[in-house]
Amino acid sequence: MANGVLGLGSGQASALNSDLIEKLKTAERKSAVEPIEKRIKNITGEKETFSTVKTKVSELLESIKPFDLFVSGGVTAFGQKSATTSGDSVTFDAADLQALKKGITTVSVSQLSQKDVYQSNAVDTTTKDAVINSGMLSIKAGSAVAEEFDTTNKTYKQLADEITSKTGMNAAVEQVGTNSFRLVIKSEESGIDNKLTITGAASQALGYTTNGTAISTSNHILEAKNMITKVDGVEYNVSSNNITVEGLKITANKIGDSTINIAEDNTKVETQMKNFITKYNELVALVDTEVFSATSKLDDKASVREVLSQIKSKLFGTYGDSNDKSMFNYGIELDKYGGLTLDSTKFNKVVQEDMSSLKDVFLGKAEKKGVGTQLKELLSDMSLTGGILDTYDKGITIRETKLNSEKEKAENALNAKYEQLALQFASYGTLINQMESSFSGLKMLIQQSNSGN
Repeated sequence: MANGVLGLGSGQASALNSDLIEKLKTAERKSAVEPIEKRIKNITGEKETFSTVKTKVSELLESIKPFDLFVSGGVTAFGQKSATTSGDSVTFDAADLQALKKGITTVSVSQLSQKDVYQSNAVDTTTKDAVINSGMLSIKAGSAVAEEFDTTNKTYKQLADEITSKTGMNAAVEQVGTNSFRLVIKSEESGIDNKLTITGAASQALGYTTNGTAISTSNHILEAKNMITKVDGVEYNVSSNNITVEGLKITANKIGDSTINIAEDNTKVETQMKNFITKYNELVALVDTEVFSATSKLDDKASVREVLSQIKSKLFGTYGDSNDKSMFNYGIELDKYGGLTLDSTKFNKVVQEDMSSLKDVFLGKAEKKGVGTQLKELLSDMSLTGGILDTYDKGITIRETKLNSEKEKAENALNAKYEQLALQFASYGTLINQMESSFSGLKMLIQQSNSGN
């Protein structure tokens, strides 16, 4: 009696409790939850699109910074410098090239600095690995207090390690032949202020001195020296091969003459202007695409239009001392799509002949800021708290949070409804089974009664 007398046994009650309920729930979810999910998905797309807009604004901000009066470091597009060198006696470096004074610097190196270096007499492997036992060795680095080393029961390697542990000196056992070794002692730094003074009984035994005090010239293989060089005629006598003169770091490599020429470099102005124009055009193209596209994910197109509108208000303004010039007087032009182009010939002529006017329009002064300075301030403010980009960002977050909350409530309500419905169907199934059982018993009594007759 799988289906029961009434045709609604436990098997079919279970089917009602699962298949039918699930179908009803799925159908209702389409109208109650899926529309909210679609709106959430649209917001995800909107966030991605708006993130691209913010990126383009940020790139435009970076491109205009060289044309800002208050540019970080104080070097604008109109104050660039370049360095050219001749000769290889020295190399030049500078932490801030733009801070260097214009002009030619001449460097003449007549002597390089070097360390103080001593070598011991040559010994073979057996002697090297045996204890020295030659008494005391005294080493003084520069004006420091002499360090005393007892060679008793010490090998060459042990003595070298002990010397290296002291300030101002280093030592190592060097193999100089097939079966030939020397204990080499060096000053830690170059220059005569760091020269070594080696004395003591062990110094004679090892070959550093001839009588415990007099230097063995054959084993004093490198004598401490200062670098001697002239920079623009001024002589420098220093322990290192590096000096810094008015921000210019000079490293001597060999004896000889070299020059460095620091000059204005106007070649970068055009490149930086082209970069600004490119970034502006990219933003214009993006905004135009999103604002006029029927498939755009942007919810607040007016705010995005306003971003571009505020930028254009700066670009199309007038500047200069007389407030009668714009950037379009200097080779910058509008194309038919609303983008910018650069007439390089006209622009470079201004760079060469009227740089001050160009600086006045783009940089301006503290009391009368130019287009570049004002545009940089505008773009910076857009992303600050309360700025147009920040406000849009927060609006997206608020809408997304609200929709996620609505979805959660709708899901919870739907689940609660159909959990209750499942309980009701379960109750109905129990009742049906009871009725099936009662009816089955009644049927059997009737059949028995009929068979008795």
